[in-house]
Amino acid sequence: MAKGAVVIEILNRLVDEIEVRLGDEVDVDAFAAGMGTTGYHARRMFSSLAGMPLSEYVRRRRMTVAAADVIGDEDLLTIAVRYGYGSTEAFGRAFLAVHGVSHRAVRRDGGPLRSQPKLRFRLTVEGSVPMDARITQRTQFRLIGHAARVPLIHEGVNPHIQAHIQALPAEAHARLKQLSSAEPPGLLQVSADVDPDAAEGSDLTYLHGVAVTAETPVPDDLDAIEVPAGAWAVFRTTGPHPEALQSAWAATATEWFPSNPWLLRPGPSIVAIIDRAADLSTATCELWLPVERG
Repeated sequence: MAKGAVVIEILNRLVDEIEVRLGDEVDVDAFAAGMGTTGYHARRMFSSLAGMPLSEYVRRRRMTVAAADVIGDEDLLTIAVRYGYGSTEAFGRAFLAVHGVSHRAVRRDGGPLRSQPKLRFRLTVEGSVPMDARITQRTQFRLIGHAARVPLIHEGVNPHIQAHIQALPAEAHARLKQLSSAEPPGLLQVSADVDPDAAEGSDLTYLHGVAVTAETPVPDDLDAIEVPAGAWAVFRTTGPHPEALQSAWAATATEWFPSNPWLLRPGPSIVAIIDRAADLSTATCELWLPVERG
């Protein structure tokens, strides 16, 4: 179901559902299931297309609408509860984060206020450049290597990941290469435990490692991520690094997923660098994303 205009319809209906229930938590998983998709996929597509996490959009819309109530003389706790907050303190923090000014200042001065318009997604014709992708089925396998918790950064080099890799001695990289025994081949950049909203700044597990068979023992000094059997969409990119890779990642949401009968499923995303310049200014990469039939 989740193809092209249907993806857009799902997201627009989700926006409408949020709008009529600003004071309640929308059960995104139940809503998505009723639309023939998954909550995980809906959140990831919303974040990629809207440029903000679904949770952030909900907060902005709540505070945009709540501002009109704050300007009046209604009790602040009553207003806070109306928009899903249990105290004026919690409501005040959210209000300040969105508007950049306290609700008490707005009640006194009438502003300034920042407005989040209701989103409306539209389908535009893209895809003038074909995406090099393939679908592969994998049995259960294991990712092993050196892991760290780092913040998610959408554009440019992630300095936290860069520091993690540079802190590893040369012999650690050589040892990992020798341990590689399954696809994707070679040294891998693995992102796991990513927030479904993919909010910039949220923590994820980054693993610098390799793929091995499910039966391969894990050395005591290495971390491991167990990867269940399933389908993977594999995208090949060539060009400036990491810009070409990040552009392809964004295009999976705007072009590839809306045009194909596959949904993102929970699991690690994997980048394999197939070829690279000595200074890593350009590279040929494979981006592996876990998927399931829609």
